[in-house]
Amino acid sequence: MDILAFITIGINPNITGFSLPFIGPLMLSWHGFFGALGITSVLIWATRAAKKEGIDEDLIYGIAMWAIIGGLIGARAVHVIDSWSYYSAAPISILRIWVGGIGLMGGIFGATAAGSIYIWRHRLPLGKILDITVPGILIGQFVGRIGDIINGEHLSNFANLPWAFEYTHPDSPAYQLGPMHPAIAYEMLWDMIVFFVTYKLLGKLNPDGMVFFTYLALYGFGRFFIQFTRRDPVWIAGLQEAHFLSLGMLIIGLFVIASRARLKS
Repeated sequence: MDILAFITIGINPNITGFSLPFIGPLMLSWHGFFGALGITSVLIWATRAAKKEGIDEDLIYGIAMWAIIGGLIGARAVHVIDSWSYYSAAPISILRIWVGGIGLMGGIFGATAAGSIYIWRHRLPLGKILDITVPGILIGQFVGRIGDIINGEHLSNFANLPWAFEYTHPDSPAYQLGPMHPAIAYEMLWDMIVFFVTYKLLGKLNPDGMVFFTYLALYGFGRFFIQFTRRDPVWIAGLQEAHFLSLGMLIIGLFVIASRARLKS
């Protein structure tokens, strides 16, 4: 059957190149630009939300620093594990994070763990801070994924659909791979649905932290099914690494919500 129409993306995935001492030549991509913009979006949301709760803004910056470092480590680790056949042969490449290669869900786990450690050490209200940050996290995910769409870095399955994406720039990883599912666009749409739900739940659940676990469950649920449209390496029984991470998020979220969550009276 002929494809009636599809969306072509011919933007150069790289914005500009430059060089740094001891590192060498670097390339600023749309992925990196919107990734940084996404992190900034989370920070802006978190500082404003914390101010309304009477939490010192400087403490939020401290949490953000730990969360960014933990997020980068977690995101890189997930990518390296998923592409171990490559990195086992070139282990030094594991450290070259500026070249590219991160996994969003690893970033979520890493940022949450590192940020929570900082919050615990400073005896701040962990559940409250996690809850008020959730909508900002979803905005950050949405913004960061814009770069992924431009670059075509996350390859998806062939799609004979009017809304399929086809990449026409030769520097795109998806160049000449034909029209494919806009998997990242599906995820962005799901992010906004989860944003709406979690935002409406703020201040309505006891104990604090339940909105965050709702986010984990909902994001994990949606990402599990969206992942079937992507071309990532298969692990077991037709499932990819992200499927198992999604299931982990869903199970953890549902368990905590079912055992602890209740509506505020």
